[in-house]
Formats: sequence, structure tokens, C-alpha cells
Amino acid sequence: MGIEVGGLFGLIILAFDIWAIVKTVESGASTGSKVAWILAIIILPILGLILWLLFGPRNKHRLA
Repeated sequence: MGIEVGGLFGLIILAFDIWAIVKTVESGASTGSKVAWILAIIILPILGLILWLLFGPRNKHRLA
């Protein structure tokens, strides 16, 4: 028995993952860094999202 993410929780995670990928592409990080973060978010949806929130690239024009 594996861990299954489905239903409303799965849709919420999918929406946040798509948001994180868009924000990563818009960031000023290097291409290699962007690719690494996008792969991490895709391969590990929940853990990748959490790591991205903590350590991911930041946009220069981001408000405090």
C-alpha cells in the first residue's frame, strides 16, 4: 500500500505545484537552477513544493 494523493487535496497540491513552477520560470535564477527546481517539484510534488518555499529562487521584484 503506497501513499495516494487524490481528490481535493490532490487538486490543491497540483495548483500549488503549477504556481511554484510558474514563479520559478519567472525568477532571475540561472537556467540550470530553474531546471533543477522544476524537476524537484515535478518528481516530488509535496516535498519539492515545501523545499521550494523554503529555499527556492526569489523574484527580485518581490514585495516584503
